[in-house]
Amino acid sequence: MDHPDHVNLLRPALEGQPPGATWADIGAGGGAFTLALADLLGPGAHLIAIDRDRDSLARNSTAMKQRFPATDLRTLVADFTRPLDAPALGLPQLDGLVAANSLHYVPRAEQVETIGRLAGLLRPGATLVVVEYDSDSGNPWVPYPFAARRWVDLAGAAGLVGARIIGRVPSRFLGAIYSAAAQTSAD
Repeated sequence: MDHPDHVNLLRPALEGQPPGATWADIGAGGGAFTLALADLLGPGAHLIAIDRDRDSLARNSTAMKQRFPATDLRTLVADFTRPLDAPALGLPQLDGLVAANSLHYVPRAEQVETIGRLAGLLRPGATLVVVEYDSDSGNPWVPYPFAARRWVDLAGAAGLVGARIIGRVPSRFLGAIYSAAAQTSAD
């Protein structure tokens, strides 16, 4: 996958976002999807890249400064598989959150709880986007993927509404990667 693929996987979920929106990239790594968020949200957006690897976040920050200097980026070293104490970390309520190729590291028995905790970082009516391999069979590098057909059930069990598949690209690794979205309740 390349930058246009990353952008196109997210685009349907980000249409209509207001200027200055605040989004997080969970398990951001070196920044492929942080860059896609910056591209789609435009100058003035506020992004928070969260990853437990400080070196990856440094690469993410460098790439953002080079390609999208008008986008505000904050990096945060944290493990999203554990509760993120939003007030202690200084996290605002988010307009959206992307978990791209990160939830497949969460054991299946903990995925609903983790998705629910992440949704708790969002303001009412905000969007949570996942990008995942379209497979239920893991391997040593992608231990716990969940197929697109399972997203609606996972999102619903985590308290999200409007779950839907929004994109798909072929992948030489596990066949395909899809993107999906759901929202927190507006009330």
